[in-house]
Amino acid sequence: MSKKLTVRDLYELYAECPDELTKEECIVDGWIRTNRDNGKIGFIELHDGTVFKGVQIVYTEGTGYERLKTAAAIEVTGELRLTPEAKQPFEIHASKIDLIGDVDEDYPLQKKRASFEFLRDLAYLRPRANTFQALYRVRSVLAMNIHRYFQDRGFVYVHTPEITANDAEGAGQVFSVVTDAKDPYKDFFGRKASLTVSGQLHVEAFALAFKDVYTFGPTFRAEKSNTPRHASEFWMIEPEIAFAHLSDDMDLIEDFLKYLIKETIARCPDEMAFFDKFIQPGLVAKLKHVEETPFQKMTYTEAISYLEKAVKEGHKFEYSDIKWGMDLQSEHERYLTEKIVGGPLFLIDYPKEIKAFYMKENDDGKTVAACDLLVPGEGEIVGGSEREVRPEILRAKMEKLGNFEGLEWYYNLRRFGGCPHAGFGLGFDRFLMYITGITNIRDTEPYPRTANALKY
Repeated sequence: MSKKLTVRDLYELYAECPDELTKEECIVDGWIRTNRDNGKIGFIELHDGTVFKGVQIVYTEGTGYERLKTAAAIEVTGELRLTPEAKQPFEIHASKIDLIGDVDEDYPLQKKRASFEFLRDLAYLRPRANTFQALYRVRSVLAMNIHRYFQDRGFVYVHTPEITANDAEGAGQVFSVVTDAKDPYKDFFGRKASLTVSGQLHVEAFALAFKDVYTFGPTFRAEKSNTPRHASEFWMIEPEIAFAHLSDDMDLIEDFLKYLIKETIARCPDEMAFFDKFIQPGLVAKLKHVEETPFQKMTYTEAISYLEKAVKEGHKFEYSDIKWGMDLQSEHERYLTEKIVGGPLFLIDYPKEIKAFYMKENDDGKTVAACDLLVPGEGEIVGGSEREVRPEILRAKMEKLGNFEGLEWYYNLRRFGGCPHAGFGLGFDRFLMYITGITNIRDTEPYPRTANALKY
């Protein structure tokens, strides 16, 4: 009796005992990627989604299989044969092909190449395209690598709330959660509620109980920004470590990112080779350079000096009015990491006016113990800080900002057994852009949410 196998099974069997595949009969289910008839013989490229690679099905004339359409679901019964001289290591010579699910004539994904913009409008079909087969498999592996890293090091995974009464950094760009829009104070929660913009404040409380914790989940920003890097719904990784300072935080960031790069390349070799060849030539070498290079450190004040010097020497920035206290743009960050350092760079000690209220104020009274990690080709991809643990300083900052009421519990963490602690945030979807070379966040998300775009 023929044995039902996946394409993944076939490649694993070939890797273990290639000779045992010869003339072995099997059954494989999957979808037709291409079907070409050469007269006496025909070839179907079959994918079943279990691996990035497919398997070639060979059939003979007179069977009618040449009429099977692209994307049709089929079940193939046939004999495995090794093909050492061909591109693929083996193929299946079909004795029977059963049509499981046919395809209408107006199926929109044919063999010709489709643009990413076209495919965004077909989010329910684009996982079948090569690029998105690779992309969403890497997304899955990357997510598991994140959990594996923290779980192997004793971190506790915390599910922070998606409905909250605070907006974390105080930006105010939140999605309100209401059942009666006329009066939110008479609504379901009895106060204003919104979708979370960050799990950080909530996860800090768990760091002061479990020491090392992390949250990894969806966050939401009601920011009407139509750039390739912004989405209204995205996933964030936010670890928090107790009895730790900014230097410990940066050590964790460096080790974490190097691990993710190394493990993703190792676990997705075919997908990463595809991105390196078709999406961003040199991608794997770029990532390995980050993995193998020690991360440098530079203060914000030093960075401003470098940028001021660059302008004086004739370098053209779109934002050339360089001055201390400004919020750096991506072009400035890339100049620092690509032209000055030539590798990953921690920018530290930012002006307190441009950073969040919860960051520890340095002794100079002007800066905070914050860091942004800048990488070549991208700019900033991680933001972190040591948290302010002195109750009087934190309260003064919160009252000045007007967010003390309702966040008394966050202030009380400093009063009830507080200790130095630090953490960072890494945007999962943006990091996926970086690690695959994809240039638009709308493509890294299975069903992207952006302003004026909610088709699915």
